[in-house]
Amino acid sequence: MKLNTTKLNTLLAETGRTPEDLASALPRAQGSQKKLDEATKAVRNWLRGAEHPRCTASDAAAMAGVLGVQVRDIARFQTQARWVRSSPQKARLLAELIRGKRVDEADMLLEFNCRRASKMVRKALRTAIADAEQADARVERLVVTEARVDQGVIIKRFQPKDRGRAHRIQKKTSHITIGVEEIA
Repeated sequence: MKLNTTKLNTLLAETGRTPEDLASALPRAQGSQKKLDEATKAVRNWLRGAEHPRCTASDAAAMAGVLGVQVRDIARFQTQARWVRSSPQKARLLAELIRGKRVDEADMLLEFNCRRASKMVRKALRTAIADAEQADARVERLVVTEARVDQGVIIKRFQPKDRGRAHRIQKKTSHITIGVEEIA
């Protein structure tokens, strides 16, 4: 789960809250002044779009409680399938196909697509949908906001050929990232 920084900043401005108010509600801020300072730094990082330290589900729930909204209103549900044995170029075609579509339409497109990489892209999409359902998001209002494929490691092998030669074989891997968000 990642925070939608534009929605979070808008809600902070509307409610008149400060990052310190959000930080004091976090479970990680309980105990000492040092923990509160670290939580305040974390909230400021999240407000500017940085992901370190990672925002947990309990952190998002605490901030949503302070702002008076649901978790689904400030969160983007993202999943990543790593080390997929498919070329990034082939998987990117499918990522571009589903980007910006409703999740039911994207799922149907991937289900009936004959490309081999569609199984792994669909698996990542369904995982992101399950994360959103767990946070009580309405599935009929979910949209694929992020569909990205990055290159992973290349597994290098050699194939023996005639006259003592060897040809190199590159088995490419990819990292598939799918993010869904509830649109009003």
